[in-house]
Amino acid sequence: MSKKRKGKSRNKGISNLTNTILSILKKERNQAFNYKQIAAKLGVNDASSRNQIIKTLAKLAAKEEIQQVERGKFKAVVNTEYHTGKLDLAAKGNGYVICEDFEDDVFIASNNINKALHGDVVEFYVYKRRKRGKIEGEITSIIERAKSEYVGVIQMHPNNNYAFVVPDSNKMYKDIFVPINKINKAEDGDKVLVRIEEWPEKADSPYGKVIQVLGKPGEHNTEIHAILAEYGLPHEFPHEVEEFANKLDTSITAEEISKRRDMRKDLTFTIDPKDAKDFDDALSFKVLKNGLYEIGIHIADVSHYVQEGTVLDDEAYERATSIYLVDRVVPMLPEVLSNKACSLRPHEEKLTFSAVFQMNDKCEIKNEWFGRTVTYSDARFAYEEAQAIIESKTPEIPQEVSLTGKTYQASKEVTEAILKMDELAKKMRRTRMSSGAISFDKVEVKFNLDEEANPVGVFFKTSKDANKLIEEFMLLANRKVSEFIGKKDPKKTFVYRVHDEPDESKLAALQNVVSKFGYKLNFKDRKSVSATLNNLLKDVNGKKEQNLVDTLAIRTMSKAEYTTHNIGHYGLAFDYYSHFTSPIRRYPDVMAHRLLQLYLDGGKSANEEAYEDKCNHSSNMEGLATRAERDSIKYMQIKFMEDHKDEAFLGVISGVTDWGIYVEIIENKCEGMVSVRDMKDDHYAFDQDQYAMVGRNSQIIYQLGDEVLVKVKNTDLVKKHLDFNLLGKPEDNV
Repeated sequence: MSKKRKGKSRNKGISNLTNTILSILKKERNQAFNYKQIAAKLGVNDASSRNQIIKTLAKLAAKEEIQQVERGKFKAVVNTEYHTGKLDLAAKGNGYVICEDFEDDVFIASNNINKALHGDVVEFYVYKRRKRGKIEGEITSIIERAKSEYVGVIQMHPNNNYAFVVPDSNKMYKDIFVPINKINKAEDGDKVLVRIEEWPEKADSPYGKVIQVLGKPGEHNTEIHAILAEYGLPHEFPHEVEEFANKLDTSITAEEISKRRDMRKDLTFTIDPKDAKDFDDALSFKVLKNGLYEIGIHIADVSHYVQEGTVLDDEAYERATSIYLVDRVVPMLPEVLSNKACSLRPHEEKLTFSAVFQMNDKCEIKNEWFGRTVTYSDARFAYEEAQAIIESKTPEIPQEVSLTGKTYQASKEVTEAILKMDELAKKMRRTRMSSGAISFDKVEVKFNLDEEANPVGVFFKTSKDANKLIEEFMLLANRKVSEFIGKKDPKKTFVYRVHDEPDESKLAALQNVVSKFGYKLNFKDRKSVSATLNNLLKDVNGKKEQNLVDTLAIRTMSKAEYTTHNIGHYGLAFDYYSHFTSPIRRYPDVMAHRLLQLYLDGGKSANEEAYEDKCNHSSNMEGLATRAERDSIKYMQIKFMEDHKDEAFLGVISGVTDWGIYVEIIENKCEGMVSVRDMKDDHYAFDQDQYAMVGRNSQIIYQLGDEVLVKVKNTDLVKKHLDFNLLGKPEDNV
C-alpha cells in the first residue's frame, strides 16, 4: 500500500466563491467592485482569500461572465431580463410574485426570497427551467417594503441583554431581534408593536425597536389593539386633531343658510341601524302638484367642516375610512363631527349636500338637482321600525322593535312616504336586476356582547325591505352624481367606484365546486354570467351550503376600487358609479363632494394624477380596514367558542387541503380546522379533483359541502386559530 505524501498544509478555499461573487455583482449590478470591496462583503481579509478572489474575478472576466469596467473594477454582465412584482408569501416560507409580465404567478423558493417580506414590491428574474410546470424565479432586490411594523410577543433572553419578538402573522417567517436598549420597557411575554429598523447583510434576523407595548396576550383590549396595530391602523386621534375639531364653529348661521337651498320644511327622516350614532344620510319626500314625487337624498356636508390643508383633513385622508370592529367603531372623524355636528340627528337643523329627484310612478326621473342645502330631520327610525311599517302597512310600531321600548304610532305623512318609497325602491331594484346587477345578500355575523365585551350570543343580520329601500335611493344618488359629472364635455376628473368583470378562471373554479352540489352554471356571455349567478344565489338561499357558495361567488368577483378612470360597475350593472352618500365614514365621498361643488361653481377640471393617488390610497386603506374587521369577527368567534368546548356542533366542510379540512358551524358561522393528523380512524389522503379527504382503507369520503359533527379541540385567541376534533357525519352519530 502506497503511503500518502506529506505536503505543506494548504489554506482552505472559500466555498462556492464563483457563485457568491456573481450573486454580489448581480445584486448590485449598477455598481462596480474591486477585490477589496468583495473581500469586505465576504468578511475575509487574509492574503490567501484575497488571492482567491483576484483569481476568480480574472477567470470570470475571461469567460465574459463579468466585465472589467476600469482597472481592477468589475461589474455583472446583465443578460438577464429583470421584472418587478409583488411578493405573496405562503406560510411555509415559499412565495409567489404577482407580475403583469406573466400570466401565472412566479414561484420563489424560500432560499431565493433574499430577505423580501410579504407584500413587498421586488425585482426578480426568472429561471429558464420550470419546476413541475411552474415558472420559477429568484428575488434580486427589494424595491419597496410593504410594511415595517409587526405585532408579536416579546421573548427576553435569559441574561436579559437582548430579546426577540415572535410575530403573530404566519406570513412573517423571521423573529425580530431587539437590542436591550430598544425594548421600550416591555416585559417578557408582552404583546408589542415592533418596527424593523434594519436587516444587516449577514444577520439571520431583522433588527427592530419596540414602539408600543400593547398588553398581555389574550386580554380583550390587547387583542383588539393588536388587530389595529397589525394593519397600521390607529385607535385614537392625535391631540392636535381632537383640539382642532373641538374648536370648529359648528353653528348654523343665517348667512350660511342664505347660500343654500332651504329644505327645512320638507318632510325628512332617517332610517339606520338601531345602534347607529352617525347618521350621514336622510330622505325627504313630497308629492308635487303635477303628480310627480320629489325625493331628496340628503348627505351630511362634511366638506363644509373638513377643509383642505388642515390637520383635520390630513388625518381624515390618512385614515380614509371608519373601521367597524365587533365591539367598537374607530371613526374617520372625531366624535364632535361624526356623532354630533355632521350627524343628521332628529329635530336638528343640519348643513347637507343633496341630490333631489323628481320621478313618476314608473321611477322615470323627470328632473334632477345637486347642491348644498339646509335640512331638518323630523324623525329617526331604526330599520326594524321602518320594516314594521312596510310589513303591516300601518303606522303602528310594535314594542319589540321600537327604539323607545314602547308601542307608538308614526305620523301619517311619514308612513305614507315610507310605503310609497318602498314601492318605488322595489321597482328600481327590479330594473337593476334585469339590467344584469348581481344580488349579494350575504349573511352578516353579529354578536350580543355583555358589559365586558364578551360574546354571549351570535345572530345573523339579513337585508330586508327597509334596508333595500335605503340602499336603492343611495345607489340612485351615487349613480346620478357620477353620471352628471362623467358625461361632461370636456372630460372632468372625478372619483369613481369601479368594478371589473369576473375572472374567467375563478368562474371555472366556482363551476367546479357548485357542480358537487348539483348546480349548473352558464357563462356564455356577460348577461348570462350575471343571470346564472343570481339564480345560483337564489337557489342556495337557506340551504346548508349557502354561506360557502355565497363566499365562493363573491371571490369570483373582481375587487371594487376607487379610481379616476371610469370603467363602470359590473356588480351593480351601472355605467357610472361613485361614492357620495357616506362622507362621515369614507374619504372618497368627501372628495366627490368637493369635486361636485367645484364643477357646479364652473371650476376647471381638477388634477387627475393627484386624485388618482388619493384613490389608490383610499382603496388600500379600505382593504386594510376590511381585513381588520374580519380579524375582529374571527377573534370574537373563537372567544365565543371557548365557552362551548364540551358541545358537539353541526357544520359544513368549507375547505379541503392536504393538511386538513375546514369546517364552518351552521348555527354561528365559526370556522375551524380539523387536522389530518387528528383523523385517526383511517389514513386520509387529499383528493384534489374531488375536493375531498379519502380514507385509504375505509374509502370514507369527507367532501367540500358535506355536513359533519365537530367538537372544539383548541382555541387560540392570540393566533386567532380554532381547532376541531371530527366526530364524523351526522348519520353516523344517530
